[in-house]
Amino acid sequence: MYSERMSTPERLIEATRELLWERGYVGTSPKAILERSGAGQGSMYHHFKGKSDLALAAIRRSAEEMRATAEGVLGSPGTPYERIEAYLRRERDVLRGCPVGRLTMDPEIVASDELRAPVDETLDWLRERLAGIVEEGKEQGQFAPGLDGEEIAAAIVATVQGGYVLARASGSPAAFDTGVRGLLALLRPAD
Repeated sequence: MYSERMSTPERLIEATRELLWERGYVGTSPKAILERSGAGQGSMYHHFKGKSDLALAAIRRSAEEMRATAEGVLGSPGTPYERIEAYLRRERDVLRGCPVGRLTMDPEIVASDELRAPVDETLDWLRERLAGIVEEGKEQGQFAPGLDGEEIAAAIVATVQGGYVLARASGSPAAFDTGVRGLLALLRPAD
């Protein structure tokens, strides 16, 4: 499943990322990690202190990837509205949900300050980044001066994360797309 060139720790991290996304922390057993990664018996404990340590590495990797993907869109050329629109409309596996956002629904991760920290930090970073873009749009006269950048950023993140939940519940990406269209209609600058 993984490249022969991937080191054992890399295979373990990637397998754990996928399993956390699919099954959550409790459903991700050391046995499942070893099977998915193709790593030998005892490899996990050779490279990591245990499941929690490996999960933390996997969560950090997912958080880094989410930030890089978001920054790739939000940092691209275009007006503030166009960059927010590109972020909302970027290609996603809507029915699978967000690999970081889904972790907030995992009681074991939420209960652990250490495991929850990269999730909180990533969502905080995203809200701050989006708030800055909204403020930039206000300065350029693209958005109404009365908009609060932090509130709009929270609404954008809530629309994306809630859109994943609605899409999964209905088994169709249509609910996600509808939420995105609605938010964009509210944000669209007047001509």
